[in-house]
Amino acid sequence: MSWVILFLAGLFEIGWAIGLKYSEGFTRFWPTVSTVTAMLVSFLLLGLALKNLPVGTAYAIWVGIGAVGTAVLGVILFSESTDWLKVVSLGLICVGIVGLRLAHT
Repeated sequence: MSWVILFLAGLFEIGWAIGLKYSEGFTRFWPTVSTVTAMLVSFLLLGLALKNLPVGTAYAIWVGIGAVGTAVLGVILFSESTDWLKVVSLGLICVGIVGLRLAHT
């Protein structure tokens, strides 16, 4: 169950990272409220996952999920670039996430 909680924490990390863009420097009320809420939920879920998972592994996976998800949504929502180096680098992060998960069995 801790892995599911960690995955959900990563999804909420994506939510708050994207929310930062929509909040426009915390100047828009509802996007700011949503962003701060997603931050709190993400940290709460990460904390719960850390009860049963090693901190280094869990933190790296949480950050990796957030980084890859945010980069993908940046391309979809904000027309950010998709050059080959960016795609390869995101793929390497995904390999790292899977490797860390497999290393903790």
